[in-house]
Amino acid sequence: MIRNAKPSEIDKIITITRACAKSLIEQNIYQWNEYYPNKAAFETDLKNNELYVLVADEELGKAETLIGCITISTIKDNEYNEIDWLTEDGLNYYIHRLAIHPKNQRKGHAKQLMDFAENFAKQQKATSLRLDTFSLNTANQKFYEKRSYKRLGTIYFPKQSEAPFYCYELIL
Repeated sequence: MIRNAKPSEIDKIITITRACAKSLIEQNIYQWNEYYPNKAAFETDLKNNELYVLVADEELGKAETLIGCITISTIKDNEYNEIDWLTEDGLNYYIHRLAIHPKNQRKGHAKQLMDFAENFAKQQKATSLRLDTFSLNTANQKFYEKRSYKRLGTIYFPKQSEAPFYCYELIL
């Protein structure tokens, strides 16, 4: 089930993203680190009602297990201003901080979150979905390209890496 995150879940979300960062670093992919993603970013997402979580189907009487998260935002980061997007700025959604705990990866959960985000954006009559992914994370690039996202340009997040991030857009 995918639903809005709760304030009490921020620490669990941070645990997931730190596990993802550790797993990526073990693969020599320095996409996330101690600066990003951070608690403040998720608290802002929560305040803006833009943070969603994927939880395992509950067994009777057991607490929900968080599997992953995604931010679906209408806020365009300044770094994106240099990109020649396929569509004009308007009602566009931006995907940030998609994370699936490493023990739950390769089970279709990222696909579930992206299906949710794309359907959500279509329901809101958005023009497109935009996102970035790390240039050295070829698995993510293939994931988005398989979903028909078009790679458009590069941006940099110096606190995360010297390597660029690629921007992608999907016209809805």
